[in-house]
Amino acid sequence: MEKNLKTELEVNSVSVELNPFAEQFLTRTVVGAVSSLKGAENIRDLELYLEQGDVKLVVNGNELPLTPFPKEILTSTITGLVSSLKGVGKIDSLKISVKAH
Repeated sequence: MEKNLKTELEVNSVSVELNPFAEQFLTRTVVGAVSSLKGAENIRDLELYLEQGDVKLVVNGNELPLTPFPKEILTSTITGLVSSLKGVGKIDSLKISVKAH
């Protein structure tokens, strides 16, 4: 995992400002979960999209196919984490971008 990662979060197409602790916690959680998947080695760029229970994951420019189990784990973990952030209500859609810089 790269040491210098920048994470951006959008919920329901609205940017959510993250304090340093929340950003690092979200980054480590997402990168940790995704890096265990086949095809997600050496993450430099990661985009995770969640909409109506469907997950799309793009790592280093390549979309990763997901079976139901990792989809469920990612959906539950990420929505649970993000929904606890200040100012976040009901989550209809979500986008997380992690980039090495």
